[in-house]
Amino acid sequence: MRVAIRTLRHGVEPAPKKERSVSIDSRSLRRHRPDVRPRARRRRDTLGGGAIDEGSLPMPMSLEHLKVLDLTIHLSGPYCAMVLADHGADVVKVERPDGGDDMRRTPPFTGGESAPFMLWNRNKRSVALDLKSAGDLATFKALAAVADVVIESFKPGTAERLGIGYESLSALNPRLVYCSISGFGQTGPYASRGGFDLIAAGMSGLMSINGPAEGPPFRIPIPITDLGAGLNGAIGILTALAARERTGCGQHVDTSLFESGLSLGVYEAAGVFANGEVPERLGQGHRGSAPYQLFPTADGYMTIGCANDRFWELTCEILGCPHLTGDPRFATKPDRVKNIEALVEALGPYFSRGTTAHWCAKLEAAGVPAGPVMNHFEALSDPHCLARGMVQEVEHPAAGRMKTLGVPVKLSETGGAIRRPAPMLGEHTAEVVAEWLGTRDENRAPPPGRDSSRRSCGKSLVGPAGLEPATNGGVRFTIPITHC
Repeated sequence: MRVAIRTLRHGVEPAPKKERSVSIDSRSLRRHRPDVRPRARRRRDTLGGGAIDEGSLPMPMSLEHLKVLDLTIHLSGPYCAMVLADHGADVVKVERPDGGDDMRRTPPFTGGESAPFMLWNRNKRSVALDLKSAGDLATFKALAAVADVVIESFKPGTAERLGIGYESLSALNPRLVYCSISGFGQTGPYASRGGFDLIAAGMSGLMSINGPAEGPPFRIPIPITDLGAGLNGAIGILTALAARERTGCGQHVDTSLFESGLSLGVYEAAGVFANGEVPERLGQGHRGSAPYQLFPTADGYMTIGCANDRFWELTCEILGCPHLTGDPRFATKPDRVKNIEALVEALGPYFSRGTTAHWCAKLEAAGVPAGPVMNHFEALSDPHCLARGMVQEVEHPAAGRMKTLGVPVKLSETGGAIRRPAPMLGEHTAEVVAEWLGTRDENRAPPPGRDSSRRSCGKSLVGPAGLEPATNGGVRFTIPITHC
């Protein structure tokens, strides 16, 4: 299989590599293709979001020394793993052989493949394992014994029943950072409940403040608690890895959609704690500033952020309504917030006299934050979006050339990159087993600037795993007992 990875400005294609194969002493592993060529690894461009030849930059990617097992499905967990993969981590998505992640069947489709699945599962490899099979479970535990991170999003208790909970895997690998992302967390009265973004957004208060002031709560269009939990999971993992540098030991990272939703309601929590009042829906308004919202113009909509009195005065001058600055209802920011309905009614006719481009140019020239309201097609085609490397192209083995989002965090020396497309189900099973278990973890060079010795955790562990010949001509996983 030839794989090409391109950005909008660069076109590169790795040369074919020598085929590698491995025979695994597991019936399920033999079902998967043993001759998939490893994809060439990629480096970032100067924006930290592209893909260019590995040899063109001397510095490695920030997380390329990490091995990550991604057991998650849907969005929050895969998004968490994608963040790590985008910055170089070797993320292996572990999927059930009979269909894999349910997101693979989620529209819209490109070339028969799910576009959403491909977007947030890029930069990963796929291993197909049936964790209810003794052989495949042993394979997974052998991989976990040499992994740095495991991410799971099972309903609490499921991983323990499968024998792959934190305690079990930590006994194999005390340096393991184990991240659990669930609807409500691993403890508390709601721990056993399942949770999707919709439920968490409703129960965390976010939905209650979204929508028009008069009317029912509105569902938030983007899966805000899924994405928040994914980001919080990535933060937790990186924090635990930093702690491991001092202690030598991994730990359990526990976050949830519910807590992520709560943590995003910062203005609302501040208000509840300050005055005990229920936050009301404000429609287009803001709790602390005004005017800080959307306004219709002669040809569309625009936003304006008058977060201080100086911006308010400049806005009135530009719109041609300086008399409003002397109106006692709008004298201070608290006054404007209190009288927001009257304020919007007074400003509306002035905004409608000009186009979005006209007012945005005038306000930006004066230093007042303002911008057009764009749809996603416009946003993803915008020159600034392209200049920041936020649209990339990748060649998928089934879907062909397709676009994906770039890496939003830019690092000056070790930036992230889109190195590979989302994997086909089980595409890399034999490849990953051969690399992770056949070559053994200690054969990898340590990342630059780090001592190759590992800080002792003071615990007994099982690992690292290895492979040895089996009597039937295959290979047998061996996990010797050592001391961390």
